[in-house]
Amino acid sequence: MADSLPLPEGTTLWIANARVMAPGADWHQPPVADIAIANDVILGVAPRYGLRPGQTPPEKLDATGHLVLPGFVNAHYHSHDVLAKGTLEQVPLEQWRLYALPAQYPPRSKEELRARTLLGALECLRSGMTTVQDMLTLYPFEPEHLDTVMQAYEDVGIRVVFALQYGDRKGLDTVPYWKEVFPPEYHHMLSSAAEPEKRLDLLDYFEQACLKAPAKARRHWALGPSSPERCTTELMARTMDLARRYDLPVYSHIYESKGMALTARQELAQYGGSLIRRLHAEGCLGPQMNFAHSVWLAPDEIDLLAQTGAGTVLNPQGNLKMQCGLPPIKMLMRAGVRIGLGCDNCSCSDAQNMYAAMKLFSLLAVVSDLRKGPPPAMEALKAATEGGAEGARLGDTIGRIAPGYQADLSIVDLADPSFVPLNSVARQLVNIEGGRAVKHVMVDGRWVIRDRRVTTVDEAAVFEEVEAVMPTFRKDFDAITRRIATLQPWLDEAQEKMDAADVGIERLPRLT
Repeated sequence: MADSLPLPEGTTLWIANARVMAPGADWHQPPVADIAIANDVILGVAPRYGLRPGQTPPEKLDATGHLVLPGFVNAHYHSHDVLAKGTLEQVPLEQWRLYALPAQYPPRSKEELRARTLLGALECLRSGMTTVQDMLTLYPFEPEHLDTVMQAYEDVGIRVVFALQYGDRKGLDTVPYWKEVFPPEYHHMLSSAAEPEKRLDLLDYFEQACLKAPAKARRHWALGPSSPERCTTELMARTMDLARRYDLPVYSHIYESKGMALTARQELAQYGGSLIRRLHAEGCLGPQMNFAHSVWLAPDEIDLLAQTGAGTVLNPQGNLKMQCGLPPIKMLMRAGVRIGLGCDNCSCSDAQNMYAAMKLFSLLAVVSDLRKGPPPAMEALKAATEGGAEGARLGDTIGRIAPGYQADLSIVDLADPSFVPLNSVARQLVNIEGGRAVKHVMVDGRWVIRDRRVTTVDEAAVFEEVEAVMPTFRKDFDAITRRIATLQPWLDEAQEKMDAADVGIERLPRLT
């Protein structure tokens, strides 16, 4: 056609006639465009392509009536408790850890690890996520368990930014009032699996077995210090040394609950009661650092993140369910802090659904700060794509539909009630769509969902694998539930003390 551009040489897939959410486009009314892909890389985006004379036609997808958007990046997720989805309600964070990461669990089987990894990845893919940052606790650590997890990710075809979660201080030593309230004979029951690993040096093993291993497509490494209060200065120094030598992102939890902020106030007087100032003094802040949750950040701490280029990953679903409070979304946006979005654990957020996360992000931005700010729908979409990609040190590789970027795409059918009438694609994606309209998903130029069908693994077989391991999981989970029930009076007493304490910030809604 006279008004078309020649299809780039080397094109292997031609997506035609779609609305495309490319950088610089009007995301409320994205224009119709074509996308040229060569194997795993986007070659170009143009209003219309046509074949060159004599050019062999590549595979072509007529995407008329569809929207192509960058694959979402689930920037904070733990696959260790996928099988516990739907098991808990209204459990404060410090108590929830005893369910989600119980050190008293018997070692998990390779069959369970494979089943839960595949299941979590499938749920992510079905809501248009093409990348997941898995901050995984393997306890007790076995090298073959790590191999099982990584093979499952390879099989299902999702992109993974993988970090082992570690720490070198016991949780009992970092939760306010637990040692004071609990009789000593119960202290051994208050451990979680994110505890110091005595049998081997996890960081040394990770460097030798993973960081020095040959690179693979769709597999990226990261470092996962559990949370700064659970990591000594020495461990954080080793973490940052590795991160800088191998150019790795670092993911850690910060101020998820009021109790975590209270720990900082009680233990870090020399840093003004601030974990952020402690980490800054230790040289840990910078573009490689991502802080999950960030609910109880103080304004001066937000400024310090902005100054150093450190980022946040917000997880609004889990924060609400665990009674953690409302993150300072607009304060972070005004300061220019990088924001990614995550769906966290299946036992606290329950759903690995980026549409749910974006909607809560948008609504909480409005309700928690009545001052005007950037339009939250647009910011939610950027956090779910560009923000997560930049935090993973992949901002020049994924998160955008542009030449040179990996072909990680989600294609949404606009012939769905969520998009009729089509007033604003951005607002309707964030505030109305729930994942029902996701029709095709591509990772690294490979269809992993085509016409709503998973192409990489047998989904029904995965469900059967899950059912096969559930009797053992349920038996062990029920035993943990009974154990925690014996601790409830002291857990409640400690929680009341935390709730009553003053940390100089209000992030929980008032009831009176």
